[in-house]
Amino acid sequence: MSLPLSSTPASHISAAPDEPDDVGQLELEDRHALRRVAGLSTELQDVTEVEYRELRLERVVLMGVWTDGTLAEAENSLRELSRLAETAGSQVLDGLIQRRSRPDSATYVGAGKAAELAALVASSDADTVICDGELTPGQLRRLEGIVRVKVIDRTALILDIFAQHARSKEGKAQVELAQLQYMLPRLRGWGESLSRQAGGRVAGGGGIGARGPGETKIETDRRRIRARMTKLRREVAEMSVGRQVQRGQRRRREVPSVAIAGYTNAGKSSLLNRLTGAQVLVDDSLFATLDPAVRRARTPAGRPFTLTDTVGFVRHLPHQLVDAFRSTLEEVAEADLILHVVDGSDADPRAQIAAVREVLGEIGAGDVPEIVVINKADQADPIEVEGLRLAERGAVVVSARTGAGIDELLGEVERLLPRHDQEVIVTVPYDRGDLVSRAHREGEVLAVRHGQDGTELTARVPPGLAAELGRLAAASR
Repeated sequence: MSLPLSSTPASHISAAPDEPDDVGQLELEDRHALRRVAGLSTELQDVTEVEYRELRLERVVLMGVWTDGTLAEAENSLRELSRLAETAGSQVLDGLIQRRSRPDSATYVGAGKAAELAALVASSDADTVICDGELTPGQLRRLEGIVRVKVIDRTALILDIFAQHARSKEGKAQVELAQLQYMLPRLRGWGESLSRQAGGRVAGGGGIGARGPGETKIETDRRRIRARMTKLRREVAEMSVGRQVQRGQRRRREVPSVAIAGYTNAGKSSLLNRLTGAQVLVDDSLFATLDPAVRRARTPAGRPFTLTDTVGFVRHLPHQLVDAFRSTLEEVAEADLILHVVDGSDADPRAQIAAVREVLGEIGAGDVPEIVVINKADQADPIEVEGLRLAERGAVVVSARTGAGIDELLGEVERLLPRHDQEVIVTVPYDRGDLVSRAHREGEVLAVRHGQDGTELTARVPPGLAAELGRLAAASR
């Protein structure tokens, strides 16, 4: 079954956090300029002498195996693969789907479909085949032998997109670690070839009889990659300490935390910008956000809380990425509330919700209270949106682009945020205006009256500040 796939031009807005709009626009233009050209790629720097799989995603044909569900679901999955390929900078030429009870153990698709795929590759002058699944090393090798071009799977494609979009030092380290985990069992080369053997003075003075039996190049490469992975894990663990310290500081100030999670390109960054006035990067492409952004916001009643924008999820998110980004995803698992953003205009939003909840369960965030936020209401089918709202109890329908529904969403956030604050009625001397400022900043001020002895304050504040105000009131008696 052939599925025509068309390219959709990307639109974009906004800027980087805490920077002028033109700076963010330059960053966005720079990202859009990062597209494949012949001979250039973003694969890992070669650390060995082995012939590795280079990713040259230029003119591609897609191949999917439909094992369960409906045909519409299989076509949606292949269309999503097409968007992933375009995000990586590819030109998608065509796509095929085969109906099977399970993928072929040898070549992923059956012999007849493999021959059809080879003919399509030859007639369209494609240089890469992308399969909609994770293939074993043997399946990749055998299918390449039939189609005579590079074959990669969905996992390699997603890893490549992450490699293009990673900006921070931690993000780059996490992506490289995921790539190495994926690459390790898929090394290619001449396993029977031996590396050079040192002798005499070169062998540390051991001389004759001190030489070992030799080590194949593939063994050398595996050893080097494992050593690199160990180093990267240590670096990621060290860099995650800073984020843990920041979370601890917010906890000590008892500021509730809200995490924005959801499917990739559901509008999470746009929602963060709308709620906080931030200018984080917004791009109509998959996996535009890899590094978490934390911003401060307030409920309609003035309660402060933090909002964290996180990496987007996708169907069959590679487990290597979940493992590598686990320290980043802790922001979601340790939040007091999750805003689960869903693209209401997507062809299958319910599948998006299921995919996101599966990942939330993997990272230990399955029990965190959530609000399902049906975004892009201005572009969605009203009937589909209403069906989603009825299916997801407490869901809020919004449009981050127009601002519709944002007030209702903030009201729900205020209702569900945990309340650890205490109500105080105290007179604060005029020379302690810093405490009044803290009450405005950290709590919810209910009433203020300026009297002869100071500022008479009625407020709900965190326990630490309440205790400090209580000591001040006791001292003034």
